[in-house]
Amino acid sequence: MTTFELFFDLVYVITLTRVTAYMAHEHTGTGVLHGVLLLALVWFSWSAYAWLGNQARDDPGVVRAGMAVAMAGVFVFALTVPEAWHDLPGGLYGPLDLACAYLVVRCVHLVLYTVLARGDRGLLRQVAVSWPPVLAGSALLIAGAVVGGGWQTALFAAAILVDWGGVYVTSRRGNWRIHSAAYFTERHELFVIIAIGESLIAMGAGATDHPVGTPLLAAAVLGVAAALGLWWLYFDMVTLKVEHTLHRTRGQARLSLAVHAYGYTHFPIVAGIVLTALGVEGVVAHADDGKTLGAFYAWALCGGPAVYLTGMLLFVRITMGAWGGYRLAALCLLVAGIPAAAALPPVAALAGVVVILAATATAETRWYADVRHRVRGARP
Repeated sequence: MTTFELFFDLVYVITLTRVTAYMAHEHTGTGVLHGVLLLALVWFSWSAYAWLGNQARDDPGVVRAGMAVAMAGVFVFALTVPEAWHDLPGGLYGPLDLACAYLVVRCVHLVLYTVLARGDRGLLRQVAVSWPPVLAGSALLIAGAVVGGGWQTALFAAAILVDWGGVYVTSRRGNWRIHSAAYFTERHELFVIIAIGESLIAMGAGATDHPVGTPLLAAAVLGVAAALGLWWLYFDMVTLKVEHTLHRTRGQARLSLAVHAYGYTHFPIVAGIVLTALGVEGVVAHADDGKTLGAFYAWALCGGPAVYLTGMLLFVRITMGAWGGYRLAALCLLVAGIPAAAALPPVAALAGVVVILAATATAETRWYADVRHRVRGARP
């Protein structure tokens, strides 16, 4: 990792924050669906540049210049998030601006990859076959932005399926390169950190204009504990063991593992963190209202960690060939607890989620103590 890559990733902090704020503002299931579609675009655009960084350092002038243009595109995308479905009076047309910004970010990525792939015929062919799904997906985004309404949602979803599906079909046995397993895993780990950090930012946003009292402080402490629980389940052992596995594999096996485990399975992990942030923001914002949490924030508060655990289960299954029993039990408890969370005071509902995450982390730490010790002492 270089400082410029860290700088590049920070633009995505703003984007994740804007998407979370958008879902909170919409406060509907449709708004959450729209937010998840935006997250899918954000994730896939970032993932593409993580692969690019593994091809070559960002220091050469042309790569740095291209990534700077992409940063500007991501920032424009972030600015237009509040108008992604509903354009505000005056100025440019927000949905179309968002779609065009995404097109710029994706095209710059493929142009840079073409530059870096000079002399590598296999990689040049891989980049060439990636253009059609990227352009087709972007065309659907632009069409959706133009027609608006319910068709926009359908066309945005279709755009993601075309882009993701096309790249998947051409990549799973393609000619992309993973030169450094350590770099590749580290880059994704730092994005997960960014997403978890965004949950703390959202918690701060929820506390705005609220007097500091016991309920607010309790919600803040529990919010940090929830973020720590998510961090622990990803970083304490699992990602280290997966790094060892990716380090040992070569050729098509390494490529397939990277595509499945990181390119696709990490999306529900990141989406789950953002949805958890939405739920925690709601708890903090209503900690001292004296009312129940309500269905909307209960779904986010419990559903977010459930989506996160779903991604983690798939991640472990793909990389280690196993299912995590404790995590599966926690997932079931979180889903079953949504009605109870809706009827509880906000702080009590958050406390229940923290207990489930903490119990899962504690049980895994004790049950896999020997494996954990070996993995943490043998990082490649």
